[in-house]
Amino acid sequence: MILDRGRMDAYVHALRQSVKPGSVVVDLGCGPGLFALMAYQLGARRVFAIDPNNVIQVGRDAAREHGFGDRIEFIQELSTKVSLPEQADVIVSDLRGVLPWFGHHIASIVDARTRFLAPKGVLIPRRDKVWAAIVETPERYEQIVKPWNGESDGLTLSSARNLAVNMWSKYRVQPQNLLSEAYCWFELDYGHITETNFQAGFEVSTTRAGTAHGVVLWFDAELIEGIGFSNAPGEEELIYGNGFFPFKEPVQVAADDRIDLRLDGRLIGEDYVWRWDTSIPSKHIDFKQSMLFGAPLSVSKLRKRAHTHVPAANAHGAIVRFVLSHMNGTKSIETIATHVVKEFPSVLGDLDEALDFVANIAENYSD
Repeated sequence: MILDRGRMDAYVHALRQSVKPGSVVVDLGCGPGLFALMAYQLGARRVFAIDPNNVIQVGRDAAREHGFGDRIEFIQELSTKVSLPEQADVIVSDLRGVLPWFGHHIASIVDARTRFLAPKGVLIPRRDKVWAAIVETPERYEQIVKPWNGESDGLTLSSARNLAVNMWSKYRVQPQNLLSEAYCWFELDYGHITETNFQAGFEVSTTRAGTAHGVVLWFDAELIEGIGFSNAPGEEELIYGNGFFPFKEPVQVAADDRIDLRLDGRLIGEDYVWRWDTSIPSKHIDFKQSMLFGAPLSVSKLRKRAHTHVPAANAHGAIVRFVLSHMNGTKSIETIATHVVKEFPSVLGDLDEALDFVANIAENYSD
């Protein structure tokens, strides 16, 4: 992402326009902390760099190397669990994936805007406009379905084809692949958005005859007024790419065929589950697709998630429970691991393995 000059140049220009001498800045999801370092360099009085991942240590080290350590506070935690001593004049972030709906991106923005941003403060980015178009891309479609279409050594895995066409993927589309005009399908105004889930429908008409293989999404980012970037087909290639949602089957279309689409995204757990419905009246086609149809489902796993299931800890769960019971603030990881080896020799009889096991639990569940 740092080497993506289209992205980086836009963010640098936006920071230069927004950070003033004496500003308080929050770098949300700071990663290695480059935006935080830039904010200090531009005259910020105080910078809070927040990220739950270990990569934040790169920023700490860089701040010390540049002599910025006294004005940049690196906080390794989820931003929603952080409280700041003062409000920010500028919040900068890039928590997107291929599309703006990625993990807890929107929830984090809403929370930070509500709790961290001063009145009349600046949010970077300001908004993302998401565009959609019907696409003809036989090569990409073949990559998705080919492993499941034929035989290999007399064996087939044809049932997996239905899984494959119910998953979307990153792909770089060219303008000549488009079978319709681009439609501005959704706009995320980060200054006002409150909902993490979304759904919206739209209607497009094909501009030429061809084979429709799916729908492609991209976004135009406005960081601040007049400064942004786009990962649209034909624009400078950016790290984000485009989101390709395949149809169940390729569809032969003529010019001016109407295609109705509805896309729905819901944050479930740590990421979004997408559904896309496609209707082509002239072809009597009505596709219903969802990532829920794209995941192989284990009956035994599903049974354990049923609300009527009565769980009992297995051998692994018993060890976890044992370790947690010994994490009382008086014993070292080595001491706990030694107890684990003695108590569960047939499962974790090696001290090095037990040390790693206990350390992982301590990393996630201890202060």
